[in-house]
Amino acid sequence: MKKILVSGLVNTETTVKVGAFPIEYAPIEYSFFGVNTSVSGVAYNIVKALKTLGDEITVTTMTGADFAAEYVSEKIKEIGVSTSYVKPVLKQTPNSVILYDENGKRKIYCDLKDIQDRTYDFTKEMYEDCDIIVACNTNFNRSLLRQANEDGKIIATDVHVLSDIRDSYNEDFMKYASILFLSDENINGDYRQFLSEIEATYQNEIIVLGMGKNGALMYVRKENQYYELPAVHTGEVVNTVGAGDALFSAFVHYYVKGCSPVESLLRAEIFASIKIGSDGAANGFATEDEIEKIYQREKKL
Repeated sequence: MKKILVSGLVNTETTVKVGAFPIEYAPIEYSFFGVNTSVSGVAYNIVKALKTLGDEITVTTMTGADFAAEYVSEKIKEIGVSTSYVKPVLKQTPNSVILYDENGKRKIYCDLKDIQDRTYDFTKEMYEDCDIIVACNTNFNRSLLRQANEDGKIIATDVHVLSDIRDSYNEDFMKYASILFLSDENINGDYRQFLSEIEATYQNEIIVLGMGKNGALMYVRKENQYYELPAVHTGEVVNTVGAGDALFSAFVHYYVKGCSPVESLLRAEIFASIKIGSDGAANGFATEDEIEKIYQREKKL
C-alpha cells in the first residue's frame, strides 16, 4: 500500500442528462433519474479512485461551513479518508452543474466560490511519509509545489486543458511536476511537437496527453521515447465526465507501485474506460483485480 497526498478542489456536483445540444427552451422538463447530486471535484475524484485501488490517502482541501461542507466531509469519511486537513474556511463550498448528452458532449458550470483567493498553510508532516504528491492545479497549491520540491518529493499534476506551454496560470504546476498530464482538447498542431516543447522547457520526467476516444500519447524522458496507446473499450459509454481524472489517478497508482510507464498507462486506460460506463465524475471506479483481468487480455492483442 502506497501513501499519497492529494491536494485540490472538492465540491458538490449536480449532473443533468439532456436530450441534445443545443438545448431548446422549455419552462420545465421531467427527467426521471436524470438529475443526480454527489460529491466531486478533481481532488475528490482522485482520492476516491486511489482508495478504490488500495492506496492510503491524505487529502488537503477547503470548504465552506455550510450544509454542503457537511455532505463533503461525510462522503470523504465514508471512503475511509480522514478530514483532518479539510478546512472549512471558504464563504461557501464550491459547486458545479454538468449538462451531458448520450453522445458524451457536456457543458460544465463550475462555481469555485472564493477558493482561488485563499491560501493553505502546508506543513511537512502532511506529506513527509508520502510516496508521491498529487497537486491539483488550484491556486492554494502553489506553496505546496515549492515546499515539496525543496523536500525532494515526487510531484504529479494534471493541468487539463492547455494551449500554450507558457500558460501563466499553469506555469508553476508544469515547472514542478515530475509527472504531468494534460488534455488534447485545445492543442492545435502536432501533438508530439507540443509535448517536446513542454519537456524542453520544464524537464518533466513523464508527460501524458489524454486524447479521449483516440487513446493517449506519452513521452518518457529517461528513454527519450514517445508511446501512443489506442483507447481501450470495455463497454457502453454513459458519461465521459471525470475520465481524465480517472486516467491520471490510475497511472499514478500503478507507477508508484512500480509498474513501467507503459504498463501504468495501459492499466490507467482500462480504469478510465470502465469508469465512463457510469454517471458522475466520482463513480464507476474499478478495483485492481477487475483491471488486471482486462489488462492480461489487452496485452495479448
